[in-house]
Amino acid sequence: MNKREYPKMNRREALKQMGTVAIGAGLGIGGLHAAEVLDNPAGEYQGRKMNVLLVNGSPNKEGCTYTALTEVGKGLKEQNVDSEVFWIGRRPISGCVACGACSKTGRCYMNDAVNEFLDKAEGYDGFVFGSPVHFAAMAGNITSFMDRAFFCARTNNEMAGKPAASVTSCRRSGSTSTLDQLNRYFIHRGMPVVPSQYWPMVHGNTPEEVRQDGEGLQIMRTLGRNMAWLMHSIEAGKQMGLEYPEREKRIQTNFIR
Repeated sequence: MNKREYPKMNRREALKQMGTVAIGAGLGIGGLHAAEVLDNPAGEYQGRKMNVLLVNGSPNKEGCTYTALTEVGKGLKEQNVDSEVFWIGRRPISGCVACGACSKTGRCYMNDAVNEFLDKAEGYDGFVFGSPVHFAAMAGNITSFMDRAFFCARTNNEMAGKPAASVTSCRRSGSTSTLDQLNRYFIHRGMPVVPSQYWPMVHGNTPEEVRQDGEGLQIMRTLGRNMAWLMHSIEAGKQMGLEYPEREKRIQTNFIR
């Protein structure tokens, strides 16, 4: 099979043609046949469906950001992937105070939405974090939430290797800088960042206006489908023996000694 022929074949046909011998020899996994991996119901592995946690970082429970996230959920559902919205709430969320308690417990000493999220995160295969745009940046509460949650997650390497994506909602502008801010957390945690067909943002000042943003809603659905595809691909790889790379012992170099 040459490279010119490959794009014309769908994924199932290509892997079937590779066959037991090629995969077993290349991956060292013996008699596992690629078709056996793909013959499982889409989205179901080891008796359970894959799921994604949609984190709503807006002070409004069912506002513009929520509207965008639920549209991502529709794209996921099309691919037989479940999703749940987690709202961080309206109560003030403090920023990290650099106490170091999480390095021993894996959880923050401030027992609020951050710990609630971390307790749930272990059971999810992917994450989408959404924030409204405040002064061309993330909202205050979701900023503090992300700082603490991702710093705690570093302790036991939680969420590493799991796909993540960001979405923003804005009235007019500031969305790209907010997306950049959100994506930095994923890169720091070693999480594959899922793209869409354009910047994952919606425009509107109310949920009703967001629902009129046809392009924005399409971008959200595409994001959901792309995330499902990547999650399925990662899971198929695991079933063939391809695991997330083992990390070396952390080296931390300070520039000023």
